[in-house]
Amino acid sequence: MTYAIIETGGKQLRVEPGRFYDIELLSANPDEQVTIESVLLVQHDGEVTIGQPLVEGAKVEGTVMRHLRGRKVLVYKMKPKKKTRKKRGHRQEITRLMINSISLNGSVFTSEQAAGETESPTTTDIENPSTESSQE
Repeated sequence: MTYAIIETGGKQLRVEPGRFYDIELLSANPDEQVTIESVLLVQHDGEVTIGQPLVEGAKVEGTVMRHLRGRKVLVYKMKPKKKTRKKRGHRQEITRLMINSISLNGSVFTSEQAAGETESPTTTDIENPSTESSQE
């Protein structure tokens, strides 16, 4: 399993190819490619590359799916015995980002197509005559 830890929007996030994540608002249009170069760690088949603070030559590429607003957060302040109350609400603007690939020094470790091919069953697994005869 391949993953990377990136920094975006002041937060650190563990990302894997083929999955989508909700991050802080990016200034990109939907269906636009985004490259994140602030990669802190890359792990591929047991080999871990740790940056100090960033990994040299590492990139995470993704596609902006859409922009949306998060859940409402209520902030309620009250001082007892003073009849002072404040109720404020806030909805964070977020971007849904689909991670396409993780690359290190120009070599692409994983991409969405390669991850999809390994997970899908082959026709020989489905139509195996030896399992059908053993069930009879």
